[in-house]
Amino acid sequence: MTEERVVLLDDAGRAIGTEAKATVHHSATPLHLAFSSYVVDGAGRVLLTQRALTKPTWPGVWTNSCCGHPLPGEPVPDAVRRRLADELGIVADGVELVLPEFRYRAEMPTGVVENEMCPVYRVRWSGDPTPDPTEVASYRWVEWSDLRDVPGLSPWCLLQLDELSGAPGEWTVGDPALLPPAARS
Repeated sequence: MTEERVVLLDDAGRAIGTEAKATVHHSATPLHLAFSSYVVDGAGRVLLTQRALTKPTWPGVWTNSCCGHPLPGEPVPDAVRRRLADELGIVADGVELVLPEFRYRAEMPTGVVENEMCPVYRVRWSGDPTPDPTEVASYRWVEWSDLRDVPGLSPWCLLQLDELSGAPGEWTVGDPALLPPAARS
């Protein structure tokens, strides 16, 4: 298996290189490209996942449905589909951009930092996922109106909730021209 790499970014969101995913997160994590996704069912509920307890970043934390990093040269919607399949066994057709300009920095109590330009996507899907236990410890469907009441949500999820207005079915599809240049394809 080849080493998985993430795309490093300058402050304008242009690709400036790559680094191994296994070593990119530390106390001085460079800015890099990522994504977040929210899986929404027909009733408007959101699939929350609890990160596996063995994950090096944010183990055991409840968060949005799926996060990840596009591979160098991989269109971000393809990365969303790949990670949903790998982590949750979800085969997603429609992947809709909802927050093209989301960016955050968060520090774990251990000093490990997340530093990402992280476009956010909505995926419509219903069913029960089949989580990979090395990625996901647990999952649950949550009413959108109850999401903020979930204790200990990831910092990026809380920040995204501040920017996502209305119920998931009402989210405006974002303009792909607003994506970081490295994410435009």
